[in-house]
Amino acid sequence: MIVFNEISQELFLTEYWQKKPLLIKQAIPNFISPISPNELAEISLEYVIESRIIKGSTNKNKWSLNNGPFTQKTFSQLPSKDWTLLIQGLDRFVDVTHKLIENFDFIPRWRFDDVMASYAVSGGSVGPHFDYYDVFLLQSSGRRRWNLSSKNCIDDNYIDDVPLKIMNVFEPEQTFEVSAGDLLYIPPKIAHHGISLDDECITLSFGYRSYTNQEIVESTGNYDSLINEIEYYQDPTWNIGDHPGLITQSAIDNANKLSRISPHDFACFATKIDNIDLNILQNFQFQTQSEEFDKNIKYLLHPSSKVAYTLLNKDVLMYINGENILINDSNNESIANFCNNRQIDCKNSDIFSINLAKKLFQLGLLDKVI
Repeated sequence: MIVFNEISQELFLTEYWQKKPLLIKQAIPNFISPISPNELAEISLEYVIESRIIKGSTNKNKWSLNNGPFTQKTFSQLPSKDWTLLIQGLDRFVDVTHKLIENFDFIPRWRFDDVMASYAVSGGSVGPHFDYYDVFLLQSSGRRRWNLSSKNCIDDNYIDDVPLKIMNVFEPEQTFEVSAGDLLYIPPKIAHHGISLDDECITLSFGYRSYTNQEIVESTGNYDSLINEIEYYQDPTWNIGDHPGLITQSAIDNANKLSRISPHDFACFATKIDNIDLNILQNFQFQTQSEEFDKNIKYLLHPSSKVAYTLLNKDVLMYINGENILINDSNNESIANFCNNRQIDCKNSDIFSINLAKKLFQLGLLDKVI
């Protein structure tokens, strides 16, 4: 788990989350990268994963973007410096990367989006930019210099005629150099510009997506509360303990500051997956459709799926991929445990958990642990 060093986890959640950046040196001590540059390049040859190569630097201010899948020839023709390979949703395909997400489960898992891997040779960068995500940038290998700024983070501050959102005016306020195991947290609307300092630079980005009032309104059809100005959802101060799957009442209350939404509708909204993840899940379901349920093994929720639960009186209501999943022959404890841990060890579980696993397996939502 993450070592917060001179500050506590509680202080991070109250003073830094969605407020200001924080560098944690050796947040994961003795960290060894779960993936190599060559492995990332090989993954980018696959059609099923989203990959991009960005060439350019702020010195020349010339940038290019190419979308994968790539070929071996693509990499043989790249220059010796100033390029970056981005792999989106690495956690959907690399188990050890997916396991790393547990380090951040002091933030609700239903808020999590995906892990993006960035490999860059010396000088490689994607340019100064900002977005509306919360992101933890874990340096996996090599070294990178980060420049951060809260200035000029406005939507019309982008370079024209460039296929990327690269800021036209960028004034660094903070500079950090990171190496393997260091963790940099960046809240929404803080501009950041990372530059690789060697040819082994891999950064893993753990992103937490933003919600707009317009998205919430569209999910409920409650257009009476729609306003023209875009507003972003603000998290409450999290204190979820060992319950990363729980949608708290405070989270629902904050959503209602943007638009009227019920706990049921918010849970459906927060766990809905996009078309890319849906395609990944459907491909998995097609490949495993002939498999039979085994009550003697461990099952994991498929990594492209999102799960959460709400509390209604004494009942635990489970939501997976935008739907309320009813399990008549299970119990509240089993459902909550699964939502928090995303797994069921059938061999060491009670009948209620086994029944839950069987139903979710039949729905094509579970992958077995080999």
